[in-house]
Amino acid sequence: MKILVTGGLGFIGSHTVVELQNEGFDVIAIDNLSNSSIDVLDGIERITGKKPLFENIDLRDKSTVQNFFSKYQDISGVIHFAASKAVGESVENPLLYYENNINSLVYLLQELQKKTEAHFIFSSSCTVYGQAEKMPITENAPIQTAMSPYGNTKQIGEEIITDVAKVTNINSILLRYFNPIGAHPSAEIGELPLGVPQNLVPFITQTAFGLREKLSVFGSDYPTSDGTAIRDYIHVVDLAKAHVIALQRLLKKQNSEKVETFNLGTGTGSSVLEVITAFEKVSNQKLNYQIVGRREGDVIEAYANTDKANTVLGWKAKSTLEEALASAWKWEQKIRK
Repeated sequence: MKILVTGGLGFIGSHTVVELQNEGFDVIAIDNLSNSSIDVLDGIERITGKKPLFENIDLRDKSTVQNFFSKYQDISGVIHFAASKAVGESVENPLLYYENNINSLVYLLQELQKKTEAHFIFSSSCTVYGQAEKMPITENAPIQTAMSPYGNTKQIGEEIITDVAKVTNINSILLRYFNPIGAHPSAEIGELPLGVPQNLVPFITQTAFGLREKLSVFGSDYPTSDGTAIRDYIHVVDLAKAHVIALQRLLKKQNSEKVETFNLGTGTGSSVLEVITAFEKVSNQKLNYQIVGRREGDVIEAYANTDKANTVLGWKAKSTLEEALASAWKWEQKIRK
């Protein structure tokens, strides 16, 4: 079966392409290379022995999306990662996020609704919960007002997909993930942010390697055990495997609703300082960090209740925080050589 992966050379997309190819799927990867590198294709090939088909396409261009689906009419499923994803940047440049994350989704769905049957996996986020009132967060938690334009685009995206599913043959699974970290154990692919990292772990590894002078810890006055924000950090390979399982669920018509939703996390929350301590342990590096003010758009804590994914999908995160951090450090050291 031919599967389209948008944002297929990005961090989570590339790891998912690997897992799809390992399961025997033929993959077409779309990416506009705005936050990724063409070299990722070679990394995927070195891991799986096969290079996916690749199209350099910007999904914000409606006619290009139409032409793509005219060219590839035998696509069995779509996993949609292509989106801008930094909370802080979305606060500073909201229109970029609304254009990139909403328009591309609409143009994809417009093409998929023409098919007699379509299977769509949406890369959503725990940011849709805003600051949840209870931990751990279940899929039934109220959708709060988004804390950032990025989070809002994920809420809007879910609403669009739900509305479209009611009147089309598109079946969808919304995967709300918590904080993906780490790299493939081969160190052939990993997280490679262009410019200054917006996420904690690549900033940690770059600081440890000496590329950054110091790590900023945003806020030490949160109502948590050590005053720093708490997140649920999940190994990217565990996350990628969940996408393949979700896709197979749709292809086998095992879904119980037109649109299903699953949290993807470990079920454990770790504070920023706990992540730093864990990294120092696995890397034998002392991190230079400083406490600074809170960052707009950040919630106090967010970690998942994963019971639904565990029981209904039959998926469970396997890697520990330390294993994920060790893989990220191995990747950082390799790319800097």
